[in-house]
Amino acid sequence: MTLEELIGLAEVTVQKTVKRLPAELRPLAESVPVVYHDWPSDEILGSEFEPDILGMFVGPAHGTDLTETSALPAHVLLFVENIWDYAEADRDAYIEEVRLTYLHELGHYFGWDEDEIAARGLD
Repeated sequence: MTLEELIGLAEVTVQKTVKRLPAELRPLAESVPVVYHDWPSDEILGSEFEPDILGMFVGPAHGTDLTETSALPAHVLLFVENIWDYAEADRDAYIEEVRLTYLHELGHYFGWDEDEIAARGLD
């Protein structure tokens, strides 16, 4: 698949995923932009992330304000080429991994850890 196709499929998947969220979470999810990259840049990776990272939440969690240490607004990054590789170039597996990665990163926006994400059925 081309980068444009991967991004298009990811966008549709995220939109469908948001529509399936509980009603009270939907407006919050809709307020968090999703940015699609092919691969994470060295700047994004820094020294703390592996190059095969699938997604990342950046910015303050819901209910917290921007601070000097977190000057970026809240947003989710999805690395579509990494997700495609992880899914072993299988379209259905890619869609499912986009959904799971988005929900995982959105959970971080809500301030939830992995156990809380699973407990809410959002994994």
